[in-house]
Amino acid sequence: MRGRVAVLLVAGMLAMTGMLAGCAGPAKPADGRIRVVAAFYPLQFISEQVGGDRVAVENLTRAGAEPHDLELRPSQLAGLEDAGLVVYLRGFQPAVDEAIDLQRHDKTFDVAGVEPLRDADPHVWLDPLRLAAIADRLAGRLAALDPADADAIRARAATLGERLRELDAEFSRGLAHCARRDVVTSHGAFGYLTARYDLVQVPVTGLNPDEEPGPQRVRDVARLARERGVTTIFFESLVSPKLSETIAKEIGAKAAVLDPLEGAEDGETYFTVMRANLEALRDALGCR
Repeated sequence: MRGRVAVLLVAGMLAMTGMLAGCAGPAKPADGRIRVVAAFYPLQFISEQVGGDRVAVENLTRAGAEPHDLELRPSQLAGLEDAGLVVYLRGFQPAVDEAIDLQRHDKTFDVAGVEPLRDADPHVWLDPLRLAAIADRLAGRLAALDPADADAIRARAATLGERLRELDAEFSRGLAHCARRDVVTSHGAFGYLTARYDLVQVPVTGLNPDEEPGPQRVRDVARLARERGVTTIFFESLVSPKLSETIAKEIGAKAAVLDPLEGAEDGETYFTVMRANLEALRDALGCR
């Protein structure tokens, strides 16, 4: 609710002062590139990979920040208004949804419209094949905005799709022969990944990372983890490890990071983080 009020107040102030359309650059900067606003890191990544040097991409979510809790600054609201394309995922960041609705912005690419969300889980990018399908559709939108570079845009999307299919093959091989299949996580963010590779996600909390589990849920997860010989309780890089460490200590396991890739630090990419996730899973599950 706080983020919604902030969006409404700031947008109203900007509209009254006539600043909403004038605070950011044009949809095409002076160098002719398309201004793309991406809501958070995976969408920035595919926009840059597909658009190449024909796009100038701005990420609304700074590195190290929790994207769910994003509150838009006035300059970001103006940037949304003036963007050539806004790439976002409806239902994931309320502040972005509300800003787009308030501005009646029609230059949008909603990832949820390409790959319908399963059980309201937004973490679709953790399935490389689903992300490849999203990138292919994004190429169509960018090609329509830049017909002169359409062939190159589609070629870059094809290259990215091939790399994502190779990553999928690595996960399939790496997780095919494992002693265990249960993945215990502090937050239920890994449903697409575990479903793709025939694993079982056992989340302590649901899709909301701020949710506090009840004592009974914690006891149930600890009992299941002990019964199934779980050796690792996973937590996320942007969330406190305390809960996972508590359960791990209780059952004699360890706590480790499994990254939902909602952001990326300097030097990290989608591929480096996903491959780190693969190694963490292989270690936890006793894969050979």
